[in-house]
Amino acid sequence: MYFSRRDFLKKAGVTALAATTMTDLLAESAAKKMWFDISLAEWSLHKALFAKKLTNLDFPELARKEFGISIVEYVNQFFKDKAEDKTYLNDLLKRSKDNGVTNNLIMIDGEGGLGELDAAVRNKAVENHYKWVEAAKFLGCKTIRVNAFGKGSDEEIAKAAVDGLSKLGEFAAKTGINVIVENHGGSSSNGQWLSGVMKQVNLKNVGTLPDFGNFCIVRKEGGCAESYDRYQGTKELMPFAKGVSAKTYDFDEKGNCIETDYTKILKIVKDSGFKGIAGIEYEGSKLSEYDGIKATKALLERIAPTV
Repeated sequence: MYFSRRDFLKKAGVTALAATTMTDLLAESAAKKMWFDISLAEWSLHKALFAKKLTNLDFPELARKEFGISIVEYVNQFFKDKAEDKTYLNDLLKRSKDNGVTNNLIMIDGEGGLGELDAAVRNKAVENHYKWVEAAKFLGCKTIRVNAFGKGSDEEIAKAAVDGLSKLGEFAAKTGINVIVENHGGSSSNGQWLSGVMKQVNLKNVGTLPDFGNFCIVRKEGGCAESYDRYQGTKELMPFAKGVSAKTYDFDEKGNCIETDYTKILKIVKDSGFKGIAGIEYEGSKLSEYDGIKATKALLERIAPTV
């Protein structure tokens, strides 16, 4: 049978179109199975950052080009004196835009505990966070992560934290920024305690950031003296979650996280109706920071479609 050049090109074009369509459908199918987006928490690279092997300004490009991640979570420790430096923030914003990266979150440490019992100390902590709310807004972030630390009984800290979070939440609401509390040691690592605080605050823009690996309530040298069940705690915090922190330390030979059953914990997250962003936060030492991030990303992409 004779085919003209036109017939051949037409047939080839249809075949190519079919192949392209099939590729697109497979990609779309894979995307649908991932019921959350993946971000990279800057703390995963804290060793390299503290060693000055890279800077906060390098982070957006590195996240995209090295790890294929287009959403990032900053840590204020790595640009502590730049919250009100518009020149610096403009540079950071440009770098994120140039690399197609979305700025999602700034984790705030070192600005005081929002659960401090002394009202003056607590109010100062609230005010210390204002500049970070404004920096988050400038960078296009949706959220800041804060700490509900304080010294006293659980009941006393809870009462103080409700006050501190309510005041900061009301300020942040004016700029459309969320304020979220991570289970980050002490009372906050008790899921029942932190969920109780959230119920009392009762503001739409104040929520939680369940961290799968941060349920140690009392630390001791070389380990944890008292811990809260991570699965129970995650379940209690998910109704208020505006993100989750996919913490990992070590992996077995099959690529599974040793300390956390990711099938079990991701099912808890999914069953809550969550469809937001899971931030990779690798803190292990057996793998390098780069390899640990890649291993965590692979784990999430493998497990999420199965739960």
